[in-house]
Amino acid sequence: MVAKEKIKRNFSRYAAYYDEYCSVQDHCGRGLIAKAGVENFGKILDIGCGTGNYTKLLRERFGSAVIKAVDISAEMVATARGKSAGQRIEFIVADAETAQFGEKFELVTSNACFQWFDDLEKSLGRYKNILDKNGIILFSIFGPSTLYELAEAMGESLSCGSFVGAETIKQMLEKYFADVSVTEEMLKETYSRLWELLRTIKYTGTGGGTNGRIISRGQIKRLEQVYKEKFGDITATYQVFYCRAKRKDRTS
Repeated sequence: MVAKEKIKRNFSRYAAYYDEYCSVQDHCGRGLIAKAGVENFGKILDIGCGTGNYTKLLRERFGSAVIKAVDISAEMVATARGKSAGQRIEFIVADAETAQFGEKFELVTSNACFQWFDDLEKSLGRYKNILDKNGIILFSIFGPSTLYELAEAMGESLSCGSFVGAETIKQMLEKYFADVSVTEEMLKETYSRLWELLRTIKYTGTGGGTNGRIISRGQIKRLEQVYKEKFGDITATYQVFYCRAKRKDRTS
């Protein structure tokens, strides 16, 4: 079970630093927009909008759309609002896993957020119900191979979220949707020092990648040595799944 309040606290605490360290998330957002297809969606719900970088891409791609963007962190939403002032985007502070929207959307989309959800399958069922007929769900999500190097160097699993495999995601989607597509991208990022990787993880909301433990400089120095012995340098893998599906009507 993901500790939702801790996640909210971490994202809020480091909202001012997020954009400096979110190159991987921004890459995923651009990849996700590329998979939107040729449809011209009129009503869009952006889930887990963060500081609004992906929301801005949605506005650029769908210039006439009505866009609602939701995030659990008020500080993140404040930053997003500042970036998109005058761009006809409604920002909402709420937990999108439980929020009631009371309307239908042609596109429900999310960039690098769903791994934080407590019950992804249940949430996908809820999103199916707020899609218009023939509506699309489109999202990116990190997979279980994400940051495996750090996990191996530490000799334990990381608790950075609910990293679900591609086949499981596909099965969840097929329960509620048709025309399901799940594609994978493996990103590699190299960092000059372990501290740089840990700061990146920390400032993008995951609490430092050390399972909440406070570790000393000496421990980090030893961990960096182990990391380099295993992998040669401080390279981190991010496994990304791009997922797209169409609302399944009742006759399907």
